[in-house]
Amino acid sequence: MAKTRFTVIGAGHGGKAMAAHLSLMGYSVTLYNRSFLNVSAIASRGGLDMDSFEGGPRGFARLARVTSDPAIACDADLLMVVIPSSAHAEIAAVLAPHLRDGQIVVLHPGRTGGAMEFRQVLDSCGCAARVQLAETETLIYASRSDGPAQVRLFSIKETVPLAALPAADTPAVLAALAEPYPQFIDGTSVLHTGLNNMGAIFHPALTLLNAGWIEATRGEFQFYLEGVTPSVARVLEELDRERVTVAAALGIRARTAQEWLKMAYDASGDTLHEAIQNQPGYRGIKAPSTLNHRYVFEDVPMSLVPIAALGQRYGVSVQGIDAIIRLACTIHQTDYWRRGRTLNKLGIEQLSVVELTRYATEGVRGA
Repeated sequence: MAKTRFTVIGAGHGGKAMAAHLSLMGYSVTLYNRSFLNVSAIASRGGLDMDSFEGGPRGFARLARVTSDPAIACDADLLMVVIPSSAHAEIAAVLAPHLRDGQIVVLHPGRTGGAMEFRQVLDSCGCAARVQLAETETLIYASRSDGPAQVRLFSIKETVPLAALPAADTPAVLAALAEPYPQFIDGTSVLHTGLNNMGAIFHPALTLLNAGWIEATRGEFQFYLEGVTPSVARVLEELDRERVTVAAALGIRARTAQEWLKMAYDASGDTLHEAIQNQPGYRGIKAPSTLNHRYVFEDVPMSLVPIAALGQRYGVSVQGIDAIIRLACTIHQTDYWRRGRTLNKLGIEQLSVVELTRYATEGVRGA
C-alpha cells in the first residue's frame, strides 16, 4: 500500500519542522509557500537540515517538491496547513480551485473558528470537492527556524486534540494520521478545540497590559514571570472565566487556565498567579520585543473576536474580552472587530445553540 503523500502549507517555524519531520519518517513531502523567494534556499538544497532535542529526529530531510504553485501543492493526499490563522481565509481561497475529492486538510492549529472559516471560504469560492477538513487545538511542535534551510526542534507534544468539521469525520482523519502522529486524539468537535484555545487568554492581555514595559525595554524581561503580576493575573482570570462561560452556554465543559497549567506542566497554585509562577518552563522566556506581534495581530482577531462574538450571540457577558479587543484596536489603530472572525465570516450568525452543535457534529447548517 502506497504511503500517504503530504503537502505542508507554510514554511515558518512550524511548517519547516513538520516538513522535515515527515520526510525523516519516510513520507513524500511537498513544501508550499506563497513566496518562492522565502523557500528558494530549501529548493536549491532539495530539503532541510533538522537539529533536534536529545533523542529527537535529526538529519537532512529531503523533500519531494518545494513550490509556490497551489496546483502542485494540492497534488497530495493530506494537506497540513501550518500558517498564522490570520492567513487561513486567504489560503483557503488559493487552494479552493485545486482541491479534489478524498483529500484531507488539517489546520495546525485552527485557533478559534478556523475550520468553520476555512469551510465558509471554500463554499463561497464554489469548491465542490468533498474534502475532509479538521483542525488541531495547538501546534504539535515547539520549533524555531535556524536559517533559510535549517530548523531546530525543541519538543513534540505528547497529546494534541484534533477535531474535524463535521465531528463525524474525526475518526477517519485520526486514522489517516495515526502512523506519523499517534499524538493526535479525538478533540470532540471544533467548538471544543476552538474554545479550549489558551493562547487567547494568555497572549493578548499579557502583551497589552505590559505595553509600556515592552516598548521601554524591547521585551527584556521575563514575560510570564515578571509580566504576570497579581493584578495582571486577575485580568487573565476574568478573561478565562468569560471564555469558560461562553463554552458552557454551548454545552461545553472547557478547561480552565489553571486546569490546563496542571495538565500541561503539572503547575498548580491557589490562584492563576501562583500557578504561573510555579511553572518552571516559563523561566527565561522573554517578552515580545515589539507590540507588533502575533500575540496581538493574530490572537486578537482570530481568537478573542470569535469568542466574544459567540458570547454576545448567546447571552454571555464578555466585557473583559471586549475591553482587551478595544485596547488592541486603539494601540494598533486597527478595527479588529471588522478584520476578525465574526460569526458572519464563520457562516453561523443565524444558528441557535442546537443548530450550531449540529453543524459542528454533523456538518448540517440550519434547522
